Amino acid sequence: MPLLEISEVSKSFGTITAVDRVSLAVEHGELFALLGPSGCGKTTLLRLIAGFELPDRGRITIDGSDVTAVPPYRRPVNMMFQSYALFPHLDVAGNIAFGLKQEGMDRRRRAARVAEMLALVQMSDYARRRPHELSGGQKQRVALARALAKMPKLLLLDEPLAALDRKLREETRLELVGIQERVGTSFVFVTHDQEEALGMASRIAVMDQGRIAQIGNAAAIYERPKSRFVADFVGAVNLFDGILVAGFNALALAVQGIATPLPLPESTELPEGAEAALAVRPEKLRLTASEPDGIAIAATVALINYQGGLSTVHLNAASGHVLKAQIASEAAAGFDRGASVWASWEPADAVVLNR
Repeated sequence: MPLLEISEVSKSFGTITAVDRVSLAVEHGELFALLGPSGCGKTTLLRLIAGFELPDRGRITIDGSDVTAVPPYRRPVNMMFQSYALFPHLDVAGNIAFGLKQEGMDRRRRAARVAEMLALVQMSDYARRRPHELSGGQKQRVALARALAKMPKLLLLDEPLAALDRKLREETRLELVGIQERVGTSFVFVTHDQEEALGMASRIAVMDQGRIAQIGNAAAIYERPKSRFVADFVGAVNLFDGILVAGFNALALAVQGIATPLPLPESTELPEGAEAALAVRPEKLRLTASEPDGIAIAATVALINYQGGLSTVHLNAASGHVLKAQIASEAAAGFDRGASVWASWEPADAVVLNR
């Protein structure tokens, strides 16, 4: 039995449907991400799980119990807010102990739990500091410790790393995953950051306009997107729109501006004549100065964006397409801006999408 089960849940605010017939399940001990652009409904869904909003329809079950109409304080759930919401008049230990004190836990057990949480987030030396004396990363740890202190079955996190700078986000991401693995509590976190979701979550639900566009692990979401929206939102992608036509021994994609129809990576259920798109990730493109065998598109180098060991080469294709290729910086150094190149890829490295 999943720890969390959401069945056909919908929520509207006036004429706006924020969550539209969403169904998903989160397993025990899972680190699950709700990923999507602003306004897609992910935070509303998180608030429905927490009980801060009630659904217009559908059911929410936690650990086998229907909590659809149960108030937040009676759910085995805790929530860590994006702002951290620490009490400025309490020190670190006092913030962590607050919920335990409200529950009536005796002083000795409370002190032991606070000490345990401080050690968990490596903040034992900061127990007597006030929030204004802490860095952003330290505040995030305190908020996490406070949220875990009551030992919830499910912890909800709303953009947990959004307030941190890039370097600190990367460090804290690893710490958060490590803490989740040690405590074994199921985490559901909301993010609009694709890199954050891909790097942290055991599974990801990509949301679009209140609905689930795709659920899967990071590799499935990135390598095998099921829609144009998922392919375009999760990472960079090169998209070729066209119509399916009969090829040499299978369907191929006829694309305006490209003389030869592009071969498909696999068979498709779409019929001949259907509109479709071919998605190719930038790291799958190869660049050569001379025309290679197989698929090849003539292009001109527009810009080379150096990123350390890798560089992104921006291309203006003769077909009118604007493409990106991610290659080793050493190889990119062999191309000058304005140079004529050929972009190619293996058919198996592309994905067919229904337009």
